[in-house]
Amino acid sequence: MIVTSEYSAHHLQVLEGLEAVRKRPGMYIGSTDSRGLMHCLWEIIDNSVDEALGGHGSHIEIILHDDGSVEVRDRARGIPVDIEPRTGLSGVEVVFTKLHAGGKFGGGSYAASGGLHGVGASVVNALSERLDVEVDRAGKTWAMSFHRGEPGNFDGNAPDSPFTPFENASELKLKGRAPKGVTGTRIRYWADRQIFTKDAAFTLTELEQRARQTAFLVPGLEIVIRDARTDEPIETSYRYDGGISEFAEFLAPDTSVTDTWRLSGTGTFKETVPVLQPSGAMFPTEVERECEVDIAVRWGIGYETTSRSFVNIIATPKGGTHQQGFEAGLMKVLRTQVEQNARKLKVGNDKLEKDDILAGLSAVLTVRIPEPQFEGQTKEVLGTPAVRQIVANVVTRELTARFASTKRDDKAQASQLLEKVVSEMKARVSARAHKETQRRKNALESSSLPAKLVDCRSSDVAESELFIVEGDSALGTAKLARNSEYQALLPIRGKILNVQKASVSDMLSNAECASIIQVIGAGSGRSFDLSAARYGKIILMSDADVDGAHIRTLLLTLFFRYMRPLIEEGRVFAAVPPLHRVIVMHPGSKPNETIYTYSEKELQTLLAKLTKSNKRWQEPIQRYKGLGEMDAEQLATTTMDRSGRLLRRVRVDDAEASSTVFELLMGNEVAPRREFIIDASGRLERGRIDA
Repeated sequence: MIVTSEYSAHHLQVLEGLEAVRKRPGMYIGSTDSRGLMHCLWEIIDNSVDEALGGHGSHIEIILHDDGSVEVRDRARGIPVDIEPRTGLSGVEVVFTKLHAGGKFGGGSYAASGGLHGVGASVVNALSERLDVEVDRAGKTWAMSFHRGEPGNFDGNAPDSPFTPFENASELKLKGRAPKGVTGTRIRYWADRQIFTKDAAFTLTELEQRARQTAFLVPGLEIVIRDARTDEPIETSYRYDGGISEFAEFLAPDTSVTDTWRLSGTGTFKETVPVLQPSGAMFPTEVERECEVDIAVRWGIGYETTSRSFVNIIATPKGGTHQQGFEAGLMKVLRTQVEQNARKLKVGNDKLEKDDILAGLSAVLTVRIPEPQFEGQTKEVLGTPAVRQIVANVVTRELTARFASTKRDDKAQASQLLEKVVSEMKARVSARAHKETQRRKNALESSSLPAKLVDCRSSDVAESELFIVEGDSALGTAKLARNSEYQALLPIRGKILNVQKASVSDMLSNAECASIIQVIGAGSGRSFDLSAARYGKIILMSDADVDGAHIRTLLLTLFFRYMRPLIEEGRVFAAVPPLHRVIVMHPGSKPNETIYTYSEKELQTLLAKLTKSNKRWQEPIQRYKGLGEMDAEQLATTTMDRSGRLLRRVRVDDAEASSTVFELLMGNEVAPRREFIIDASGRLERGRIDA
């Protein structure tokens, strides 16, 4: 094998125009899987949204066709169809075939827009097997088609129809007349399967989330999505007039501590940018920019942070300078307020940290600036340096004014917010101070564990089990039924606090909740450390009646909100005690057989089977109302012994859906819960009510 070190100019390869996009698609759309496919669609949609943002058109329609294509329609101004003087091409062809060409460079057409680099439409065109565009403008409808970025004519409607490229000059066809006063653009394209992976597909859920998000950010804009890929097309429509305040409320997962506060303002900065002169040359010019800041913030009783940031309605999931300024402003104001109220809040020498302030925060941060600097075409991070200080100044000014307000509601909410962030700080400091003691110990080694804990002897976390038992009567039986080597018991008295409604401080001061958190030993909320948990399985053992189900729901709410990693790791279980005990009588000296059933349906099936076999059973059949009715042997056999028990693993397959259910069942809103109870009452087994 001969290796040459020769490297000269003739080895260099120049990729002209859209060839570079097809050669290195990841540089422009991130990847060639479903994520990249969706990014292409966002590029087309964002162009229509930019028009709506500028006040042109208030309706966008997105259609997923059954042949794999996607179509985006708007009622905006329509892509220019006249000839661009420098290239001699129509505006439509320039937009779809020339990289870094568009109406968003000079600032004359768009004050602020999401498409900044002038490559969106042309990149989508380059990566499409076929793209058709129609433009309504000046009473006429114009049309043009492209094959992998090259303009020409298709002999048919399919992407694989015979294609003839233009030879001498391209042609923007006049297709017909448009209704008077109607303008807009329709783009339909088929993604090129030579570029994208076989399993790349448009995701309806992701598309709906993006459409909903955009409708929140552009009040009054209606976005319609039609999925025609199934036998029965699905159509959804999004329109919100409340703007980002409504968005913050939608995102919030918990009960509110404050109302949704709007923090708005503007700032100016100067930057030197190359400006295209009429002669065609580029000259560095200092220009003054205006940055508009609009933020909606709302704190809730939880500890999770739900934040969304946007630049000119383009999502920046990885943040950037605007996010840095927002957090810096929050930190400055809340630290100042806590220091001013240190005696009242009993703060001591501890300092607030960012996580204390962000706990329970739902925020939507939007900035609008001309020609923002993004890090890469995917626009996930804002890089414009001056925006950081402008956003920080707006947050500082507006939030300080909110704390200085003399209105009763504002004063009450500001006071509650300070108490919340201080309680988060104290919980963090306490968790850090006790981190060394959060390891596997039994009751003999540590006197700090609750006296009512009946611990096990094993120090093997993976093997150990903690049964949270309802009531002292069940505890007595469970003590005799358990295997003391690896099964621990913690009794709880009655119904614990409903933590969906309560604040963090209320939860921590509740004796039952505090005992559970202390016994598990891994902390709670943001400080929860799964590796420090003292037991491999947490098993909720409550009665098989309505009260037992309520207690189980309360316990699951506690785990879901403050110890969720246990559920996500599949380490939380609900014991399934039997509802009935049937003693089948055998003739002669053969001993009677005991069979347990776990539902009314199962009992009736069993009795029918016994009747058919001419077997008799002892009357009356025992119906268990609670765990305390069992003796130790029965409880061990049915509920605690690993060889014969039945456990139901608690999982969180969809955290948002679960959160919605918990809020419905356990939250502050009574009306939706009443409707749910009324609707579901017909499905209730009345025999399970202990009344």
